[in-house]
Amino acid sequence: MHISRKFLAPAAMLLGAMMGTAAHAEDYPSRPVRIVIPFAPGGSNDIVGRLIGEELSKRLAQPFIVDNRGGAGGTIGTELVAKSRPDGYTLLLISTPHTANSTLYKKLPYDPVKDFEPIARIGTAPLLISVYPGLPVKTLSELIAYAKANPGKLNYVSSGVGSSQHLVSELFEIRAGISMTHVPYKGAGAALADVAAGHAQVSVGTVLQALPHVKANRLRPLAVSGGQRQPVVPDVPTVEEAGLAGYDGDNWWGVLAPAGTPRPIVDKLSKAIADILADPDMRRRLEAESATVAYLAPAPFGEFLTSETAKWAELIKRLGIQAD
Repeated sequence: MHISRKFLAPAAMLLGAMMGTAAHAEDYPSRPVRIVIPFAPGGSNDIVGRLIGEELSKRLAQPFIVDNRGGAGGTIGTELVAKSRPDGYTLLLISTPHTANSTLYKKLPYDPVKDFEPIARIGTAPLLISVYPGLPVKTLSELIAYAKANPGKLNYVSSGVGSSQHLVSELFEIRAGISMTHVPYKGAGAALADVAAGHAQVSVGTVLQALPHVKANRLRPLAVSGGQRQPVVPDVPTVEEAGLAGYDGDNWWGVLAPAGTPRPIVDKLSKAIADILADPDMRRRLEAESATVAYLAPAPFGEFLTSETAKWAELIKRLGIQAD
């Protein structure tokens, strides 16, 4: 049987491309990889990103270097990755704001879905409601009573307009029936430092973010979200135990790559992250920071991102929040 050359040539090109992609994935990574964290140092994204980067460096035998590119609610660093070459050498560490920004911002310089390849969800973390120790409240009920008696006088901090801290704090206000004043910062580290110094009074953020300040008695913890107490702060009641029903939330972290990143590279990275998270030592390290391993492979992680985007869109539209 004679096969025309005009059919053989494209087939050979396709086979060569497939073999080249496979070989590229086998060799990957052959140089340092950058993990862009679209927030300032000191927050939960930074802590989790550095933990994962350190372990990826060990397992894949190349440096995974954290690059903090904070600003504009995470959109600056995210845009950088969206426009990077899709070769697996520039990755993005994301959290809740990634799924909120499409509603918060009238126009983004990237598409939060189409411009990225989901690699893996890493884990989740409960929220901690804490206050400046000089504030005359020692329980969540006392905080709510104080806020109701002094509407608008308490300042709560966040790492920026539309950040996960901002959204969960707004949700806390709604559930508690109180009104506080939002003070946005350029990062969680600076925000918590100002509460610890007494320049602001309230923080609703992850246990991971607040724990160093709690241990140093610079923040007074009042309650944690979720259905159970946290081992790192065992004496702190859950929000429901503290008397506020119907308030629950957590933060989460995941890794993305630019759209078009070869599937074998995405799968290799996802498997490496899965192996890292399955290691008992890594689980203990995350649990010590009150974070829970919650791995999702690329496809389920993509579905999770879609559902999270819809959830936060509903809250943002209800509140009328708009980022600059």
